[in-house]
Amino acid sequence: MLTSIAISNFAIVESLELEFKQGMTVISGETGAGKSIMVDALSLCLGDRTDAAVVRHGQKKADISASFDIQQYPHVFKWLEERDLEHEQHCILRRVISKEGRSKAYINGRPCTLSDLKEVGSYLVDIHGQHEHQSLLKKNAQRQQLDEYGQLTELSKKVSQQYSTWRQLKEELSAQQNRSSEQDAKIQLLSYQAQELQQLDLKDGEIEELENEQAFLSNIADSQFKAYQASGILIDSDEGNVCSLLHQAINSASQIRPATKELENALEMMNVALIQAQEAADSLHHYQDTLEQNPERLNDIEQRLSDIYETARKHRTLPEGLISLRESVEVELGSLQGSEESIESLKEKEEQAYEKLTALATTLTEKRIVAKDILAKKVEEQIHGLGMPHARFYIQCQPLTQVSANGFEDIEYMIASNPGQPAQPLRKVASGGELSRISLGIQVVTAHTSIIPTLVFDEVDVGISGGIAEVVGRMLRSVGKRGQVFCVTHLAQVAAQGNQHLRVSKLVENQATSSQVELLKDQDRAQEIARLLGGLELTEQTLAHAREMLGNVQLQ
Repeated sequence: MLTSIAISNFAIVESLELEFKQGMTVISGETGAGKSIMVDALSLCLGDRTDAAVVRHGQKKADISASFDIQQYPHVFKWLEERDLEHEQHCILRRVISKEGRSKAYINGRPCTLSDLKEVGSYLVDIHGQHEHQSLLKKNAQRQQLDEYGQLTELSKKVSQQYSTWRQLKEELSAQQNRSSEQDAKIQLLSYQAQELQQLDLKDGEIEELENEQAFLSNIADSQFKAYQASGILIDSDEGNVCSLLHQAINSASQIRPATKELENALEMMNVALIQAQEAADSLHHYQDTLEQNPERLNDIEQRLSDIYETARKHRTLPEGLISLRESVEVELGSLQGSEESIESLKEKEEQAYEKLTALATTLTEKRIVAKDILAKKVEEQIHGLGMPHARFYIQCQPLTQVSANGFEDIEYMIASNPGQPAQPLRKVASGGELSRISLGIQVVTAHTSIIPTLVFDEVDVGISGGIAEVVGRMLRSVGKRGQVFCVTHLAQVAAQGNQHLRVSKLVENQATSSQVELLKDQDRAQEIARLLGGLELTEQTLAHAREMLGNVQLQ
């Protein structure tokens, strides 16, 4: 539940810190004093949109923080743990808005997104505004409210998700079944291209190897001649060759006297050169023996290269791109052929998805029928006590011709305000005053089953007075017994029912206006109840009436 709120420089609030208890907390005050400012500030902590106008005039920023005791709410613990947000006993939500309109959000002191703030806030507080009855005119809101009351929200979500799955499969199946002739022509073209490229069967690096081998085979005769010529220069020529010349040089140098160190080095190098020349000549002879002209192999290579170049030209790509082209053609062809072959499989999946959808929707319908009767009965009991004793409230589940994302039925609230009249949609027959009462009755009923710890009712008693107002106050007090209720009100009968009473007043000082909040006790509370009863001029009679109202509440 909400344990405290701190507001700084928000609207006409300069600085405000309040602590709260369990039960029903009443907030009252004169018109324009800022009774709803606390609700607005709390709404920002729960992720509502805002702008720079909320920052108090002359200040740089507005700062609002709300602290919640979450010990008894494990689903909130779980939500925080899943996002690695540290927590102990409390969850602290904070919102800072600059005068430029920039906004920052925090959960337990760590920056967060506005959507995170809104999500965790939805587990902690539910705000019912004075215009809440307007949403009751929309069938979608009525359906959601019924599902929430019957604890069918998760089941309804599953139906919606399964409906999306089924629709996607159905559309995919339809697209497959209505393939155009252009796609058929595409398959034929790709099949021909794939067959041609498969027959070519080009390997990675093959072109380079073929070109190198072609160059080698084309130049064998020239290579043989040059190898013969080189070996002749080294050792085979009768007219003088490198080896015979080296022999002569070695003989001449060997006869030099005296033999010095430099001469020995020269002789050693010439001997090494002679050996290397002889070995080089042997290698050339061996190389010549390996060279053999192969015109058939050369012809095969040239034909293979010609096929490769021709195929590349036909497909308007480089020869090296034929391998990747084959892969892409096969993938695209496989996709088209696979889609063609998968129509039956897709049809089976679509049928299975529809069966699952109808099963979920049927279960949802059965549970809605049970929940709608219970909700309608309880709401009817409440609105009888709110001055509509002859009203009959129904929730209609109109079957649809086919299943939708919301199930097999259309939900709509129906009301018969007077005996003998047929029930008609709420949006058509209820007056503004009736709508306010019906809305309040529904909110009170649904609040009893809500798992949200803190409920805020912001002037939901507009248009109600007298004995009915006292009934409203008792309703709200009873809701507060199971958790925490805040009620902004202008009715004494409602205010008297509160376990805690806060009064909002406006203070003008040094040409600046600020809003103040004080906790009322005993005589001060009686005076505020009297003010609500009789206006600014308090009489002993209105004070006595106020004390009597408070005393009666204590006796309940």
